Amino acid sequence: MLFVDYSSAFNTVIPHKLTHKLSTLGLHPTLCDWLLDFLTGRPQSVRISNRTSASITTYIGTPQGCVLSPILYTLFTHDCVASHKDNIILKFADDTAVIGRITGGDEAAYRREVTRLVSWCDDNNLILNTDKTKELIVDMRKERRPHRPLFIRELEVERVSSFKYLGVHISEDLTWSLNTKQLVRKAQQRLYFLRRLRRFGMSPVILSNFYNCVIESLLTSCITVWYGSLTMMDRKCLQRVVKTAEKITNSPLHSLQNIYNHRVQRKAASIIKDPTHPQHGLFKPLPSGRRYRSMMCKTSRLKNSFFPTAIRVLNQK
Repeated sequence: MLFVDYSSAFNTVIPHKLTHKLSTLGLHPTLCDWLLDFLTGRPQSVRISNRTSASITTYIGTPQGCVLSPILYTLFTHDCVASHKDNIILKFADDTAVIGRITGGDEAAYRREVTRLVSWCDDNNLILNTDKTKELIVDMRKERRPHRPLFIRELEVERVSSFKYLGVHISEDLTWSLNTKQLVRKAQQRLYFLRRLRRFGMSPVILSNFYNCVIESLLTSCITVWYGSLTMMDRKCLQRVVKTAEKITNSPLHSLQNIYNHRVQRKAASIIKDPTHPQHGLFKPLPSGRRYRSMMCKTSRLKNSFFPTAIRVLNQK
């Protein structure tokens, strides 16, 4: 997995290239012209207290903090897709990851994909920051062999044992202890504010709302990805935070297991209703029509992952 970092991604978007791509996607020419006028000739200045710098006019990039900017950037990079069936390019705004499946030790397709991505960035004026770009290798073979280093523009990409992507710590052994440790640490910091609110005499309703918004939202972020594969020790550490919050708020709170089951069921139902979803075919109804065919899993790692778990949860309804 290659986690790509761009230098000032939003600031390097060329408006003329953006509107050309939007036109190719079928956007009305009038709207393309309006966006081009919006993005070019924008005056900018810096204000600190009562002092303001001289104004300059910019003809490149999308405004920082603008609601449209992430959408425009996503449309600008829509044509950055994998060229090989064993590779996937994941994009969430400017957070990009290249995932390659290596079979039989043949890394050629993955390395060609990286080279192609570098060329695409050059053609679209996006600047790859090699210093912050990281590579993570997931190798579950019993006998691991050394992997050749990856180079981008003659600079070696740093190889790491874990990486934080979209708020989730991914480890090379696909365990989630590091992610759990970070979640517990942040949650305990926020429990301090919950205790302060109780000392100020806030009602249990307000305390529960604060917990739901500030602490539970942290503990359950992307929970369908990692909770099923947690060790019992990691689950106890997380649930200990919930129990502490229950004592502070003096009211019952949802367990993480119940939240996980509910979200797995909701996500699975969404995939089943969407025939265009890449994994829609994994949910195969049995002849009875009331249950789904279970997946054959050779490892506990696969058995505890999202899709096998989702099928089990749906079959238990």
